Amino acid sequence: MNTSPILVRCWPGILPYFTVLDAMREFTTQRDAETPDQMWLLQHPPVFTLGRNADAADVLDPGSIPVIRSDRGGKVTYHGPGQWIVYLLIDLPRMGINVRQLTSMMEQSVIQILADHGVNAHARRDAPGVYVGEAKIASLGLRVQRGRSYHGLSLNTDMDLSPFQRIHPCGMPQLTVTQIHDLCPDWPSRDVAEALMNALSDQLQRPLQKGGA
Repeated sequence: MNTSPILVRCWPGILPYFTVLDAMREFTTQRDAETPDQMWLLQHPPVFTLGRNADAADVLDPGSIPVIRSDRGGKVTYHGPGQWIVYLLIDLPRMGINVRQLTSMMEQSVIQILADHGVNAHARRDAPGVYVGEAKIASLGLRVQRGRSYHGLSLNTDMDLSPFQRIHPCGMPQLTVTQIHDLCPDWPSRDVAEALMNALSDQLQRPLQKGGA
């Protein structure tokens, strides 16, 4: 199993979805057998994204929020300021894991940091992501090309949740959503991000090396 450090890039500001999508695709296309794996931490401006399995009818009333067709797995979700995104650019065969294992590691990372703050969360086999009760707090979606992953997870942290009412989140009409701030109001957003990255490091059993943006 590959135990080399994962380079962490913390992108400043609020980055347009297409900007980061293009960067992920370029990185994945150009990387070779020696390219270090990376994790990107960032936030997006308001955007609805449709995964490869999405039905456009699940976007009920987008209003002024852009709707973008993505190449990730999954269905429809919302990204916006106050939601942490972690994109995982991992060479899966080199690490000795498959997509299902990486998905489980992402879910367990969120479950772990919530448990550390007294919140009982769980994953669902029928609907990837992390849930607190019946409410979803983290969404997952990956794309794998030649064994290399990109995309990743989004964690609702301290954001305006109302745009989720304009869609059927993950294609589920009755699905509610929640966020860290409503469950742990005294947990600063930046500390949430740090805890999430450390938990991912633990799950992947690989150290993190901070890099530039």
